[in-house]
Amino acid sequence: MEGLEHTLGIVVLVNRLLGRPVAALLALFGIKVADPAHCIPDYIVMVFIVAAAMIVLFTLAGKKRDLVPGKFQVVTESVIRFFEGQIVEIVGPEGKKYTPVIGTVGLFILFCNLLGLVPGLMSPTAKLNVTIGCALSVFFYYHGQGIKAHGFFKYVKHFMGPIPAIAPLMVPIELISHFSRIVSLSIRLFSNIFAEEVLIVVIASIIPLFLPLPFMALSIFTAVLQAFVFVLLTCIYLAGAVEQEEEHAAAASPESSLKEAHA
Repeated sequence: MEGLEHTLGIVVLVNRLLGRPVAALLALFGIKVADPAHCIPDYIVMVFIVAAAMIVLFTLAGKKRDLVPGKFQVVTESVIRFFEGQIVEIVGPEGKKYTPVIGTVGLFILFCNLLGLVPGLMSPTAKLNVTIGCALSVFFYYHGQGIKAHGFFKYVKHFMGPIPAIAPLMVPIELISHFSRIVSLSIRLFSNIFAEEVLIVVIASIIPLFLPLPFMALSIFTAVLQAFVFVLLTCIYLAGAVEQEEEHAAAASPESSLKEAHA
């Protein structure tokens, strides 16, 4: 597998231009690179391509809007409304503020999934390192938002369960549950994209002209579906982190209703 890491032409070019400077920079931090001419992995190059494309896209989308929207503005607003709708449906009306982050994550994964269909490029999400990075970003984000919404101690308290006596049992269960989400998000995305890339390569090596086309169409569906599933699970995890007080509010509501009735 190591011999296949830098076979893409653009990866070879990037390593020729930046490989040795990057290796020298890493050496300053005590990290020695065995082959300075090939120190930038292919998936890192692909991630930067996707990031650059998204920066350009967001810059164009952020320009002034016309009263009579053109096709690009219609598509942009439809995408924003889609992400906003998903978040509001799961988190609630206050979830609109999470739209920029959730939308960015969803579009990044979608573009990464589709990049492998471009000749000479590959899908960075076909590498486990990238999918783990995405899963960790979501993991830290929803925990951070949970702490921001409820405070550190109140947020941590929910890991102990409703009864203090069962806290020694609940804490390990909750920790395993939350850390398993990293595995679930990363492995699901990686395995699907990796499998479709391998399938297309194998089919193309047999009959390179027309046979791969149906599988490439299927891979577009898989890319969109996996990005949607990733976004959906992120919204669910985020909702669980920021809405933990709802049960307490629901429990208190009968009492408050009774007071209002007496009043």
